[in-house]
Amino acid sequence: MKAVTTSPQPEPDQAPDTDPAPVDAVLPCPVDVILPCLNEAEALPWVLARVPAGWRALVVDNGSTDGSAELARGLGATVVRETRRGFGAACHAGLRAATADIVCFCDCDASLDPARLLPFVSEVRDGEADLVLGRRRPQGPGAWPAHARAGNLALARMLRRRTGLRLHDLGPLRAARREPLLALGLTDRRSGYPLQMVVRAADAGWRVAEHDVPYLPRTGASKVTGTWRGTWQAVRDMRRVLAEPPAPSRHAHAALTPSLASTSRASTDSRSQGGTSQ
Repeated sequence: MKAVTTSPQPEPDQAPDTDPAPVDAVLPCPVDVILPCLNEAEALPWVLARVPAGWRALVVDNGSTDGSAELARGLGATVVRETRRGFGAACHAGLRAATADIVCFCDCDASLDPARLLPFVSEVRDGEADLVLGRRRPQGPGAWPAHARAGNLALARMLRRRTGLRLHDLGPLRAARREPLLALGLTDRRSGYPLQMVVRAADAGWRVAEHDVPYLPRTGASKVTGTWRGTWQAVRDMRRVLAEPPAPSRHAHAALTPSLASTSRASTDSRSQGGTSQ
């Protein structure tokens, strides 16, 4: 069993993308922060102000009608447009548009602070982990609805049975190297994308780390877990991901550096040991 610090044929909407996403022309940057966005104009100023200096914010507009794309561009972000609806579609469009060696993912609803990614990036850059995830710790009763937390707990348990990883959360705040992520061959374009990333990384022997991060009440309404129905649909997408057979080893070992691939142990923050309780 792996320690943690911490397929069926694709459906039509899961088909791998081949064309590059339309993106503003920019120069390469040390770190790209991918921010999937659907009508987040109210939250964008706070989120973009918290992106660490010298990093590039890639706001992936997934069909916003509230001026999010124009606002983000005006605030200095690079805007990527992804017309296919879906959280995974937006995340993967950002990954393909990124140019930095290390990429991060963060929700664009002000529930998570991009500045918390600084130690995540250091851990990846220093070769201490291949994928670093944020374990959400709700700040206040409205930060994480009971139905969303219950769904996350169930998925964490299923993930442990499938991979052996003793993770507590499948939160969207994360960091890894871009090329190895692309080599995982991720196909989900809906709610299962974050889980598929972890499952395929585990199958490929990546070292996965998990660290506590504050989870704030989001700005605006959730597009996925705001209702029991939305949560159930997300869980259904993720159950499909967990049912996939292990991905071929070519998906990552060839992409990781030899030193990382040869030490494919999982590591974990000491606070994350001992079960999947939330």
